[in-house]
Amino acid sequence: MPAKLYSIPGSHPAMAGRLMLERKGIPYKRVDLIAAAHKPILKALRFSGSTVPAIKLEDGRKIQGTREIARVLDEIVPEPPLFPADPEARAKVEEAERWGDEVLQSMPRRIAWQAIDRNREGMAGFLEDAKLPVPKGLALKTAGPIIKAEQKINNSTEDTVRADLAALPGAIDKVDAYIADGVLNGAEPNAADYQIAVSTRLLLNFEDLAPLLEGRPAADHARRIVPDFPGHVPPALPADWLAPVVAATAS
Repeated sequence: MPAKLYSIPGSHPAMAGRLMLERKGIPYKRVDLIAAAHKPILKALRFSGSTVPAIKLEDGRKIQGTREIARVLDEIVPEPPLFPADPEARAKVEEAERWGDEVLQSMPRRIAWQAIDRNREGMAGFLEDAKLPVPKGLALKTAGPIIKAEQKINNSTEDTVRADLAALPGAIDKVDAYIADGVLNGAEPNAADYQIAVSTRLLLNFEDLAPLLEGRPAADHARRIVPDFPGHVPPALPADWLAPVVAATAS
């Protein structure tokens, strides 16, 4: 019986879980859940937490979160490894992975829920390859309460998103620095590659934000690790919110 990967459409951490399963050659069945409603469902399925990616392995083990998933997958399928064997190199990868998880990951998520609230066309793109338990048309028509719930869950407010946008140029500089130092984008992808690339790849789906990344090492890295990420978010964010991004792009 294949592993089960529980996801929600447009989730970049779930995309990382998916890519790591594929890297290890582990067969899996993807189960897409509706955003916000996924939390009680995962609890009912007896996962310890309420976030995706959530994976039920063939042996019955249940794991959640990209960092735990990377370590368990390396344990059960050692080759190809997701972490370098050299302790110093591994420490650098783990630090980049931690930053990608604790800092970078939440930025595109918070931005997305504000952008989609302002332009609902963006939501349809993330449902392109979704396998939802309800018709996609119905999911789109009833998206309003889900968007508001996810904004609350993720603290996606005007203030937090404006702060994220102001911090975003520095975050992309940090990704470029990891690439220049060889922590990311080596011959074989590691756990930090998957952790970080899904976030920058999601940002490339935003018309408002793609110019910040185009031509940067971070963009090439994201497309290499994540060749396809369904979704397209048309312009949605206010010009004064985007001023730091525009200034960084022009400099």
